[in-house]
Amino acid sequence: MSLFTDDIVSFKSVLRLSYNFLAGRNYLKKKKFTDKKKLVGIALPFSDLVFAASAIPVFPIRMEQYKIHNYLSALGSASSLFGWNVTSKLLGFAKQFDVLNILDNVLDDVIHTINEKYNELYDLGIKNGVSNDFCYGITNLTGMFLSKGKNIDANLNYSIRCSAWNKYSESLKYIIPNSKQIWIDIPPRNLGNSVELLEENIKNAISELEELTGNLITDNSLRKQFQLGNQIKKIYNSILRNSCIDDFYPCNPATFAEILVLLGLSFQDLNSDAQSYLENITQLQNEINERKRKGIGMDVSKMPKLLITPVFGGWEPETHEILYKLGARTIYADWLIFKFLEEIPSSNNSDPIEEYAKFLMNITTDGIGYDQNALTDNYMNSAKELKIDGMIFNQVFGCHSIANCYTLLRNKIKRNLEIPTTVMSFNKIGENIEQTRTRLEAFMELFIY
Repeated sequence: MSLFTDDIVSFKSVLRLSYNFLAGRNYLKKKKFTDKKKLVGIALPFSDLVFAASAIPVFPIRMEQYKIHNYLSALGSASSLFGWNVTSKLLGFAKQFDVLNILDNVLDDVIHTINEKYNELYDLGIKNGVSNDFCYGITNLTGMFLSKGKNIDANLNYSIRCSAWNKYSESLKYIIPNSKQIWIDIPPRNLGNSVELLEENIKNAISELEELTGNLITDNSLRKQFQLGNQIKKIYNSILRNSCIDDFYPCNPATFAEILVLLGLSFQDLNSDAQSYLENITQLQNEINERKRKGIGMDVSKMPKLLITPVFGGWEPETHEILYKLGARTIYADWLIFKFLEEIPSSNNSDPIEEYAKFLMNITTDGIGYDQNALTDNYMNSAKELKIDGMIFNQVFGCHSIANCYTLLRNKIKRNLEIPTTVMSFNKIGENIEQTRTRLEAFMELFIY
């Protein structure tokens, strides 16, 4: 059995997160046709307003059919009969007799299967005329909507710093002409009355969501969703700020990196069910703490902590496996770095629309950044907070808003943090793996004590 499966059978939360991500197709069909809910496409973690409208946010790749879907469906069916606790115990018992080959294939391939689908949708985007100058992320997002966009009732667009991103968002009105396009234009700088303008843009989007769903979005429904989202963010933050930088991991670092990947992917739409997601991530934190309390896991004190970022626009997933074999542990923390894990004030005396506007503005000005200095300063602050020992900057081909900040970032890190950095070029998953391995081997020589 693989190391990943050997560790993961005792993490019921990860089984559930994997199942809920990959079984999204059937779940979303039920919500749309049986429960008569509206499906609203999103990209990046912008699900709050959709949930508040009692609609279903969906990151479109989750509408795809996955080759391992039937296996995980069987696991989900067993759990619905016996419960996840009993199912996990049975899996843990069965692995002693080496009868889990099918489970091994399912769980060991979860992330690889998702990334195969990313490549497939990237190729679909290229085939349909997406410019080769666009980054991997935008190209496969376009492929997602070409493939399954007809199934959504609307798409919620947020303008951000990236001009290519905004062009892609504009193109959706031609790719999915029968789906309503709802826009929230975020001012690029927090100057003058920018927040007030953003509040008006949010109100307009709320009106369009109300018209789409027939449901009112009240201050209370917004606060309730923010509170739920804040609980999820608090736990996600704790996993990154505490578990990632601890010297004892609840499993081997390769497995933990896979868990961080799964969290990063699924956080975009919270697997279309915020309450269930909260229960799963709460259980994950409890399982991590319980394993540490019992001394179940691995001492990683001698393994350098390496941050790979950014990855949300595409990266080579074998990187963390290569690094593990070279003696390092990998941290993925894009949503923390880019401020998506910031909590939104939700007290009864708060104005939820104003607070949401401030949250979005913070993402733009201090997260993704409206200039290179703001962006690189945020990278610096995140590196300090996570106490990383080295940074691997993922320079995505075709990215004109983030990828070109590396030289400035490297100089700042050299002056202020004095930790090693390197840059990796990325175009498409699975390309140049040996070149990646060679670069990482050279980088790891800097950590030989």
